[in-house]
Parts: sequence; C-alpha cells; structure tokens
Amino acid sequence: MQISEDKNGDVLTVGLKGRLDAATSKTVEEFLLKKIDAGEKKLVLDLSGLDYISSVGLRVFMMAAKRLKVVQGKIVVCALSTPIKQVFEIAGFTNLFPMFDTRDAAATGVK
Repeated sequence: MQISEDKNGDVLTVGLKGRLDAATSKTVEEFLLKKIDAGEKKLVLDLSGLDYISSVGLRVFMMAAKRLKVVQGKIVVCALSTPIKQVFEIAGFTNLFPMFDTRDAAATGVK
C-alpha cells in the first residue's frame, strides 16, 4: 500500500494505491487518524490507485468519518474504479461518503 498526500489550502487529499485489506488497513487507519488528530478537517480520499478493498478496509474509512464528525469535519472520496464503486454500493457506503469523479470536484465538494 502506498499513501500519498497533497495539501491545498485547508483540504488534505490522500491518495491510496494498492490493496486495502487486513494486511494494510492498520497502516492506513493510523495515517488518517493521525492527520485528523493533528487538525485536518477536510479530507479527500483519492481512490484511483486502489485495486482492492475488503470489509476491513471499509472499516478504516468509517473510523475516519466518525473521528471527523466529532470535530465537524468532512470526508469525501473520488476517482473510484468500477469494482471499488461496486463494493461501496453493496456496503451502503454511497449514502455515507459523497463520491466525485475527480480530485478537483472532490476538493470543491468537501468545502
């Protein structure tokens, strides 16, 4: 799993590349929660490089969303491939996480 970050104003975009599963979820969870605890309130998750996500991976996103809710923050996702989007739909995450096609649209949508 590769994690990248890009800060533009008050929006932090986190790019995930690889597989988000039991083997990598702890690393991603720690990264996201550390950023939120450090004061980040507007988070865009760029999932264009995500090849696979398990239920454990989905749990990571829920943890981040719950932590952001406490501080009146917001999290959105963008650039989901068809298989990843299908997992979000099956899990009911399309109602929980606003989805955007591009980083730019997501950055606007998180404000």
